[in-house]
Amino acid sequence: MPNLAPWQWILGALCAFMIGVAKTGMPGVGILAIPLMVLTAGDTKHSAGWLLPILCTADLFAVFYWRRHAAANKLFAMAPWVVVGMAGGAAALYLPEYILRPLVGTIVLIMLVLYLYRRMKSDLRPAHSGLYGMAAGFATTVANAAGPVMNLYLLTKELPKEEFIATGAWFFFVINLAKIPIYTWHGLFSRTSLIFDAVLVPAVLLGALTGRWLLGRIPTNVFEAMVIVLTAASTILLFR
Repeated sequence: MPNLAPWQWILGALCAFMIGVAKTGMPGVGILAIPLMVLTAGDTKHSAGWLLPILCTADLFAVFYWRRHAAANKLFAMAPWVVVGMAGGAAALYLPEYILRPLVGTIVLIMLVLYLYRRMKSDLRPAHSGLYGMAAGFATTVANAAGPVMNLYLLTKELPKEEFIATGAWFFFVINLAKIPIYTWHGLFSRTSLIFDAVLVPAVLLGALTGRWLLGRIPTNVFEAMVIVLTAASTILLFR
């Protein structure tokens, strides 16, 4: 077993749980896992490698649950731009820790602002897919932080709730698998991180089941307010 402190296991389990919740019923919750995983791993760059297998595991649960509702045709226009953004993100991973850490913090804060903007603007008009695609590709490669961008993009498509969640699930399933060679090239996976992720699979499953149970039972405004406050507080630590 990895020689980690109890608080690292607790934070890691919390991250895995929140990602499971986000993937199956409460989009937006997963943003909080990004700064918390940086604190858990102690390194911004390698925290992405610690987090990716957890995301892939949660993607499997989400894709299986929502397998009949995806509107994949809504993603075709942005696909080439996502690749461009991922290439930029792969290059950014060469940056040193003292630059990458605040960069990740900035990305998360931007994602949070976009998420708030999405909630306040109920009359969003469709924007160019390239802007969303490049932002999502870069953010997901550098920090696994493309969730709010995709939420905003899919909102402009005016999809039913089931198609909204299912389409996002399939998008991240494919994109997260595509990131595995990039992270392998940068040496972001290790024996410690992979064992850590394997141990946390039950937390992901519990989160996925909880997400389905919570949907419709907790007032959305209360739940989102908690996520926003906790995300902002934890992200501030990335700038220290």
